[in-house]
Amino acid sequence: MADLLTPKARTSQLPPLGETGWAAVPDRDAIRKILKFRNFSEAWGFMSRAALAAEKLNHHPEWKNVYNVVDVTLTTHDCHGLSQLDIDLAQAMDRLAGGAEVQQNHGEPVMSLCEIRASKA
Repeated sequence: MADLLTPKARTSQLPPLGETGWAAVPDRDAIRKILKFRNFSEAWGFMSRAALAAEKLNHHPEWKNVYNVVDVTLTTHDCHGLSQLDIDLAQAMDRLAGGAEVQQNHGEPVMSLCEIRASKA
């Protein structure tokens, strides 16, 4: 079973993901990113490559695809929040997304996840 990210890991690992477009999901310990590709084929190709990375990690995203848009949410259900698996998969997806356009303003700043977990500890 995966462990929740520590406060130190949140402070060091979440901000770089926020810079690439990952955002906090309101009312969840999860991150979300929405990617817009040039067409359906590019979106599907990304999802296929991301699926292989997810399978390798044995960690699978919550996601949906509508034409050229892929909406991804990452959280670890075993520990009811963010774990290193989510960080690793987010980083892999960032590498695989190529020139996809990141859709902004779909969540809260990722740093709020550091503050939320710290207040519950």
